[in-house]
Formats: sequence, C-alpha cells, structure tokens
Amino acid sequence: MELSIVDLAPMPEDGTATEAFEHTIERARRAEDLGYSRFWVAEHHDFTDAVASTTPEVVIPSVAARTDEIRVGSGTVLLNHYSPYKVAETFGVLDALEPGRIDLGLGRATGNPASDLALQPDRSQRRRTGDDQAEKIDEVANYFHDGFADDHPFSDLEIPRSGDSAPEIWVHGSSPASAKIAGELGLPYCFAAFIRPEPAVQAFDTYREHFESSQNGAGLEEPRGAIAVNMTCAETDAEAARLRATAVASSRLLRSGRVDRLPIRSVDRAIDVLGGVPEPTPTDIEPGDWPRHLSGGPETAREILEELTAQAGVDEVVIQSQHADPETTLRSHELLADAVGLESR
Repeated sequence: MELSIVDLAPMPEDGTATEAFEHTIERARRAEDLGYSRFWVAEHHDFTDAVASTTPEVVIPSVAARTDEIRVGSGTVLLNHYSPYKVAETFGVLDALEPGRIDLGLGRATGNPASDLALQPDRSQRRRTGDDQAEKIDEVANYFHDGFADDHPFSDLEIPRSGDSAPEIWVHGSSPASAKIAGELGLPYCFAAFIRPEPAVQAFDTYREHFESSQNGAGLEEPRGAIAVNMTCAETDAEAARLRATAVASSRLLRSGRVDRLPIRSVDRAIDVLGGVPEPTPTDIEPGDWPRHLSGGPETAREILEELTAQAGVDEVVIQSQHADPETTLRSHELLADAVGLESR
C-alpha cells in the first residue's frame, strides 16, 4: 500500500498563516522521511479562520524547495473557477522548477456564494457550476501533451516547462460523475471519501467501466486510482477515537450551518459538542457504508485501510488530518507509516 498526504494548513489557535505554513512544510519534510509517496496541498476559500491553504500553486514551490524526492502537488485546483490555460502555465513553471515531482490534481467545488462569485472574473453561472469540467480538464492536458488538432485556435500556444517531464494530472472528485470524466480522459482518479464516502466503490466501478487509454498524451494505459480519507491514528483505538472528535464535530457543525461555532481546535470542546467521545471505527466496513472520518490504533488503522483499498480496487491512500495540534498530526502520520510498512527514505 502507498500512503500520501493532503494538507489543509490548519490555522493554529491565536496563530498566523505564517505559522500554519511552517507546520505544513514540517509535515512534508517528515512525510518524505517516512516514505510517503505524495504531499498535496488543498484549495479552500472563505475558511481562513480554520485553514490557510487557499492557493496550492503558491504553497507547492515552498514545499518542493524544502524536500528532495517526494512528489508535491495540488489536492485540488478547483478548475471550475479558472482558465485552463493559466492553470497549465502555472504548473508548467512548477514542473520546470522541480522536474518530475509535480502533481496537478484537478477538481471542482462550490462553497460560500460570495467567494464563488468573487473568484469568477466574468461572473458566469456556467463557470460557477462546472458544467464544462471534462472539457476544461482535457484542455489542460492538451497543453502539456500537444493534444490539440492542427486547426485548433490553441494549437500554437506553448507553456514553459522542464522539457523532459510534465505534471502528473489527476482528476479529483467525490461522485461517479467525476469518475466517469477521469475514465473517459484516461487519467488517474482520486476519490475524496472524506467529503462523500458512500459512493466510493460505485465511483471506482464507473471509472473502470468508462476507462479509455489516454487520448491526450497523458500516457495512462490502464486505470489507476487512490482514495482520500480522513484518518486519525494514535497508540490505541480509544485514544484515536477521542482525537477524531475534532473532525467529527467540525463536520457536524458545518453540515448544520453552524459555521459561527467553527473552528473547533480543542478535543475537549469537540467532545462537548458531540455529547461524548465518538465510538471507535469498526474494521468490518461495508461498501456504501464508509464513515466520513476514520480512526484507530496502528493495527486497526491498517485493517481499515486494507479493507477500503480492497473494496475500491486501489493501492494508494491519501491521508487528510484535521488536527489543530501539529504534533498530533505528525504522530498520526508516523504511526500510519509504520503500520502499513512504508520504507523510510
């Protein structure tokens, strides 16, 4: 099993974005040492009191410059807000700076209506809803792999790049619709089970059903996928469940619209919001019944991840953590790496 990380740069209590990104870089350095495959940084808007990661394209070069081998990328760029040409140019430059190490995860999301509107230069409804997502992902890939027909208006456009490599393009999503896009474009697919876990297995079935060898030069000959999960690992199942309370409570308040009570940084406050400590995550998880937040001691965590990857038919897991305490996150990453037998660098 491969393990990777998607990082949100959580804001420390009474801290600054500078401190949040310092912790992100430390997690990336430690992830490289532990043998993680990738370190992705997220794109979130209008949650700056909770997370600092709004612009992965800015954070990526800082992370890459302070690491040596681990792949670094976006998890994800919200392409429904941006020009495919500009995204391709940006990641072409990143590839030129760090050849062979850059991942470009492409997804779509809507959030706060005000921030969604503010992100749109032309304020068009179509761009906000992402109805042209497949078309835009294909366009990004075509810039890197000379995929435009000779008579296409963009066929003569060139982007700066390393010359010998190109960013590895991933489609990110949480539904069979995004899986279908990834399959038809012949690109690797990452399913965000921490957003909408129930259709995970169905999504990968859809991905494989619609998979076609890449027509845009991206080079993928057979399906390749990963699942992204929110996972807390601690020394025991009970302690891991206790620490998981912050993620569960935050999710509950967000879904109920009580954003005025966010962020939740204290485990004790999270337990108070929930009315008790969450139950440990069971290892006998059925397809369609995946929990949004997972936890366990090392042995339990390994069993859970083995079960989920077997159901999805993938061999890579991207770990998301939602702990304000950076030491809690680092320890969780260390225990997970040891549990699944990663080889340290």
